[in-house]
Amino acid sequence: MSEISLSLNPVPPKVPRVKKKRKKPKPIAGLEDQAKANRRALIGSVIIGSIVVHVIALLLFGLWTVAKHFTRPEARFEMKKVVKIPPKTPEHKMNVAKHEAMAPKPTFNDKLISTRPVDFALPDLPQIDMDQMLPLDPSELISDQVNSLVGSAALGSGLGEGLSGGGGTGEGMSFFGVKAQGDRILLLFDVSSSVVNKAEKAGIPLERIQEETIKMIGTLPISSQFSLIQFTGNYMPFTEELIAATPGNKGLAQQWVGEKWVTSGTMSSASKSVVTNLTGVVGVLKRAAAMRPDVVFLISDASFQWRPDGGGGFKNVPYDEIKKAVDALGSEGGRKVPLHFVAFEPKPDDVKEWSRIVRSSGGEFRELKNE
Repeated sequence: MSEISLSLNPVPPKVPRVKKKRKKPKPIAGLEDQAKANRRALIGSVIIGSIVVHVIALLLFGLWTVAKHFTRPEARFEMKKVVKIPPKTPEHKMNVAKHEAMAPKPTFNDKLISTRPVDFALPDLPQIDMDQMLPLDPSELISDQVNSLVGSAALGSGLGEGLSGGGGTGEGMSFFGVKAQGDRILLLFDVSSSVVNKAEKAGIPLERIQEETIKMIGTLPISSQFSLIQFTGNYMPFTEELIAATPGNKGLAQQWVGEKWVTSGTMSSASKSVVTNLTGVVGVLKRAAAMRPDVVFLISDASFQWRPDGGGGFKNVPYDEIKKAVDALGSEGGRKVPLHFVAFEPKPDDVKEWSRIVRSSGGEFRELKNE
């Protein structure tokens, strides 16, 4: 029975359990959108902040740039005075040259002698005048090169003792009785018709002035420099700059005075080497200042006219303008250049004004009269 019962009630077999996969919870859509919005807001705020910082920096830089223009100091122009010490005249070299020129020249009596016996005897050397083989005196050699030794800037304190011209005494130089000292000499001659007539009346024609000028040029020492200018309204310089008083240059100057001297009272601007000048003696003095003289001689009748604007007629030159031109003679070196005036029959008013101007420069005013 039991067996039958057992077979009638069989035990069902165990069925294995199938594990079900757990489904992941789906994220909530609202939270994801919120996170994305937060990130976008953060990035936007960073960009906006960077832009704001750069804008503020640019504004500050612009304000600083504008403020610099308002706070910039005013421009100041300063002119510093340059002190130039002029070189001294090479007096030592000149003294040595003078001493060597006074020394007797050596004589040579040497003969060619053989120091060992030979089969033949050499003849005696012929007698040669050795003076022809020696160079010139040192003073003459230096005179040819003194321009390079002295230079255009050489300034001295005097012409040395023993120099005289036109009746000088030997102490410094003298021209028509006016004594002066200086190494850079400039002579200004007014050869207008009024001066020619007054010089004739004073008994000193222009030919006499020519002679005195030629004599004075011949007595200039080798250490000096000089030049000459003739003028009426226009002017004619002997040289553009002062030149050394070498024998050759002095000869050229004497020839120029003898051949180019104006005696007609007029000077045409069409002539060669004549400079057109409408400012009269003021223009001549400005040209003289450019030559940087130590001493200036002016020979005239003290009456000057000009036409600075180029139109109308000639009129008297204001004495204020003449005073400025005379003071400017030494303006470059900051010193006074004496102007010595030799006048032929000047008017009393001209004498008064020119005497004041000449004295202020350290010069002398001398009136030549027929005695």
